[in-house]
Amino acid sequence: MAGNSYGTLYKVTTFGESHGEALGGIIDGCPPGIQLDFEAIELDMARRKPGQSAIVTQRKEPDAVQFLSGIFEGKTTGTPIGFIIPNTNQKSDDYSHIKDNYRPSHADYVYDQKYGFRDYRGGGRSSARETASRVVAGAIAKQMLPEIKINAYVSSVGPIHLETPYQELDFSKIESNPVRCPDEKSAAIMEEYIRDIRKQGDTVGGVVTCVIQNVPVGLGEPVFDKLHAELGKAMLSINAVKGFEYGSGFSGSEMKGSEHNDLYNPDGSTKTNLSGGIQGGISNGMDIYFRVAFKPVATIMQTQDSLDNKGNITPMTGKGRHDPCVVPRAVPIVEAMAAIVLADFYLINKTY
Repeated sequence: MAGNSYGTLYKVTTFGESHGEALGGIIDGCPPGIQLDFEAIELDMARRKPGQSAIVTQRKEPDAVQFLSGIFEGKTTGTPIGFIIPNTNQKSDDYSHIKDNYRPSHADYVYDQKYGFRDYRGGGRSSARETASRVVAGAIAKQMLPEIKINAYVSSVGPIHLETPYQELDFSKIESNPVRCPDEKSAAIMEEYIRDIRKQGDTVGGVVTCVIQNVPVGLGEPVFDKLHAELGKAMLSINAVKGFEYGSGFSGSEMKGSEHNDLYNPDGSTKTNLSGGIQGGISNGMDIYFRVAFKPVATIMQTQDSLDNKGNITPMTGKGRHDPCVVPRAVPIVEAMAAIVLADFYLINKTY
């Protein structure tokens, strides 16, 4: 299986399966001498881990990170940082019913067709549990770039949308509710909707908005390695992501140039920011903001027709512990992948 690494200079490789002994990763290219805040790493892991509230999967995992290399006396050494995250609460029997069946809209079928073999326990490598390793790498990347502020939050769940511009939101309220929406009224409606969806044995999607502030001018390359292209790739590599847009996004296609152009101030900043902080694939110093759309989780607790490995259409009802909506736990994952992209471009810029 190829494609387990991301990045050029700040390079992250992940390994492990949902129901294996452990997940883990190797971070190559992290500069030496960074004093790590291990509590900050633990906090990001706690924001992603299962079982944290009544509206997410009830799998109980401490997600304790064990660092194996690349750190001495609390500081990075410049050598590869190796780490593992032990799995402690697997219930593989929950998946015995799909040993020979493929869940609709899940990776089960394509994995079996591509590799001729699949780990059906929790989806194996296709499980979103893999993202725990990304959060570790992203938490360290954030500490490489302490001036840059990355805040992601839930801006919609199903048909419920938070329309308030991010400039009017208080990001300190993101962690004040289990949905991770900084608007308390909207968060309460979203939470109730997710609870109702769970009672129905169904799932629902949503959108995570991410805002990156204090980005220096010059990150990103102007042709194939554009900053927004790499952010898009990073976000689309997250499980269940179906869409990515930055700045004005698709709404910009309905505007005239005279409406969409961001006019300059004398200091190089712009009066508006429909560009989303990126022009020509390079950061321009304004806020970078983007939206990431997540589909509903494929495994539902309702009976649907599935396909078995002999080509028969058979009814199947989902079992096990699954998120009725992934977006609350996806918030730290989006932040982590954004941090990894920025850390990589930061190091690339230092080569000029």
